[in-house]
Amino acid sequence: MDQTRTDRFKTAILLLAVIGLIAGLAFYFAGRRDIANIVWFAGVVPALAALTVEILRSIGRGEVGLDIVAALSMTAALVFGETLAAAVVAVMYSGGTFLESFAEGRARHEMHDLLSRVPRTATRHRNGGLEDIPLEEIAPGDRLLIRQGDVVPVDGTVASDAAFVDTSALTGESLPVRLARGAEAMSGSTNAGEAFDVTATREAKDSTYAGIVRLVEEAQASKAPMSRLADRWSLGFLAVTVTIAFAAWWFTGDPIRAVAVLVVATPCPLILAVPVALVAGLSRAAHFGVLIKGAGPLETMARIRTLILDKTGTLTDGRPKIVSINSADGMDEDDILLFAASLDQASKHPVAQAVVAAAKERGFSLPVPSDVAEIPGEGVVGYVEGRKIIVGGDAFVASRVGRRPGDHSAIAAGSVLVAVAVDGHMVGHLVMSDPLRDGAGQMLDGLRREGIARILLATGDRADVAERVTEGLGLDGLRAGLTPDQKVLLVLTERKNGPVMMVGDGVNDAPALAAADVGVAMGARGAAASAEAADVVLLVDRIDRLGPGIEIARGARRIAVESVVAGIGLSVMGMIAAAFGYLTPVQGALLQEVIDVAVILNALRALRIAPHEPTIPKPKAVSSGQDDIAQGATP
Repeated sequence: MDQTRTDRFKTAILLLAVIGLIAGLAFYFAGRRDIANIVWFAGVVPALAALTVEILRSIGRGEVGLDIVAALSMTAALVFGETLAAAVVAVMYSGGTFLESFAEGRARHEMHDLLSRVPRTATRHRNGGLEDIPLEEIAPGDRLLIRQGDVVPVDGTVASDAAFVDTSALTGESLPVRLARGAEAMSGSTNAGEAFDVTATREAKDSTYAGIVRLVEEAQASKAPMSRLADRWSLGFLAVTVTIAFAAWWFTGDPIRAVAVLVVATPCPLILAVPVALVAGLSRAAHFGVLIKGAGPLETMARIRTLILDKTGTLTDGRPKIVSINSADGMDEDDILLFAASLDQASKHPVAQAVVAAAKERGFSLPVPSDVAEIPGEGVVGYVEGRKIIVGGDAFVASRVGRRPGDHSAIAAGSVLVAVAVDGHMVGHLVMSDPLRDGAGQMLDGLRREGIARILLATGDRADVAERVTEGLGLDGLRAGLTPDQKVLLVLTERKNGPVMMVGDGVNDAPALAAADVGVAMGARGAAASAEAADVVLLVDRIDRLGPGIEIARGARRIAVESVVAGIGLSVMGMIAAAFGYLTPVQGALLQEVIDVAVILNALRALRIAPHEPTIPKPKAVSSGQDDIAQGATP
């Protein structure tokens, strides 16, 4: 039975129970109590039958739930002639299951928004014209037209001068983002400006948005550990309920008191509170660009005590940036960068692409190089506007211009030195490094405030490089030179002290992500292997989203526990009052209905969790000289 048919069935059961209750009351006040009892009985039977079938199915799956208490209360009320109480319980229980479906539907609203935004076709440039094609036909390299209001169908790079995209549905960013030519455009974002072109870099099935849809569907089908824990509690709660009901009957000889106890014990709070609160937490986290693969990882995420971070691409940006530009013969820094970037357009080396990106950020218009020859691992030689340019390692460029390599021992560990020569003369050097992500320090401070006791760095890089990059962050430990299996061993060792979260972005991090209690992947640029192995995917390339994710997880779990404790506590108090004769079966049923509604409304508070949004400092400008090298200044 699909979800729509299930919802209709629950609605029909609720309507029959409500009609039976109201019609019975009409006959009762008209003085026809005999007919009223028959009508109430008829209204209860469908709800009791549906409940019995559900119980038998659960037992067949090896599950014993709290539905048994509701079935006992309705059956006992009918057997001892308390048909009005039975009718109230039928309305209460069928209304509770209906409200559960409504609440979960409301909680999944943002996730459904993600699913409903999936585009079906794309517009491709072809032979000087445009054609609409299914998403499955898009191939890497295709140039696609993204009209105003269209959803970007696949991951790609902007092929126009600029683009304005709305990523709010994916990342929670409220303002459109400007993307320059060559910038990455994430599938699932919406064109908020003029039409622009995108060059596809992946097929639709391998793009970010397709992965998000798959993860959402998995999340919706999940069952939380707390939900399973609630099922285990059900045996204890059932035993307590039967004991109190039997004792009330045994010591007073009045079976109606036992019926009242069973009616008050109908355990909707324990059944509904946990899934509603946790699914609401999933929805809220997705709004902030944190996709959690189900209620299970969310509940575990709320109990994390140790955080292990990868360095490159996670704690750092993962892409080298220019720290400083040093002129050797008085040439202007902008000219040095312009010549180097123009020639580096012909190279796919990460350092070369970083130089090109830095020039484009400054708004430079780069001329096309000619007669280019690239020496793998060494550098590039070619002509830019008639001038011979050489860009590469210091030893490579120095040998090409007849000079000895300079002494650059003052450069900080982990930095990359790019030499530039023009017309046979060494004109300067670009000093590059992989800086910390903006806001990394504030993010770690916020996580400590959220109760993370230990924060460790695990990297395959050299210890001196890792120490320089993380200086001042106050980490509790640094493990350098690790292989993928050593990262796994570190995770397993730390798990002895409590739940561990591992954050990474590369293929080499995938084993450690899978071994951790909660693995978090940087999904915007990370490898597909790490995203598949992870329990949580950050949809935007910002490590600071981790803080709001953990805050939402802890808030949702806290609300779930509060709802359960308050609901069950009030139910037990009501059971005791009923055992001593202070509540009739009808009064007990009405009291339990009030408790149910209060508990569900409390659980829905998880939809309004407002995590602390970190303030990201503005990046610094490229500087000259050596002063900023060791500080890791970013352009």
